[in-house]
Amino acid sequence: MEQQVPSALTAPPASGMASPPAIAARGIVKRYGHLEALRGASLEVRAGEVLALVGDNGAGKSTLTKILCGALAADEGQLSFWGEPVEIQSIHQAHDLGVHTVYQDLALAPDLSVADNLFLGREQLAPGILGRLGVLDRAAMRTETRAALARLGIQLKSNRVAVRNLSGGQRQALAVARAINWATTAVLMDEPTAALGPKQSAIVFDTVAAAAARGLAVLVISHDIPRMLSVAHRMAVMRHGHVVATLDTAGLKVTDVIGLMLGETVSE
Repeated sequence: MEQQVPSALTAPPASGMASPPAIAARGIVKRYGHLEALRGASLEVRAGEVLALVGDNGAGKSTLTKILCGALAADEGQLSFWGEPVEIQSIHQAHDLGVHTVYQDLALAPDLSVADNLFLGREQLAPGILGRLGVLDRAAMRTETRAALARLGIQLKSNRVAVRNLSGGQRQALAVARAINWATTAVLMDEPTAALGPKQSAIVFDTVAAAAARGLAVLVISHDIPRMLSVAHRMAVMRHGHVVATLDTAGLKVTDVIGLMLGETVSE
């Protein structure tokens, strides 16, 4: 039977109390046979901030994120949500904890409309007998979709258009908006602007900033270090399965980050 998650874990402590991290990972180890992908990685993601997670290929970024969202189980270590230890056993349980993830493939249905994608798996039924017959309340779904996109500053001509007709940046922004709309604790993003141009990337990062402004904890995996230095509040650097440093981005230089990634000093 799947572990029941107390509802108190899906929201921060009441006003006046010191707020622990939305998510804390301590000493996380993940092995694949003889390969140790994570070697005691520790990380804190705080409410209302964007935390960038950077590192070279194979450093363990995606593995750590999959453990945070329930897609993988850690072999050792402890996860805590709002200061309470929790064993996440599935993605569904992470959703119950208020954690949603935006993957590189976006997981959008291209032939469905914007509104249908926002409510995918959470469709609203019409009131009364129509709902009992399985008829969807599409008007209510479209209204909520307009409100959800407007809260994040996302502008689309229509939320009835099929997703396949959106630009790459609009699709990415929609995937982020869907995660933000249902998340109450954190949104995790794996390379949200991969293969996008500057204008489309700006749309996505504006959405990321809006999520943090709403009080969500936001974790972004990215290879775009210069952009992350301007978007994120803090940056965590991984190397060989460890988080070797977590630093405020104010005053941080690209060469500092690359040096931490490589384990050596890098000149301008």
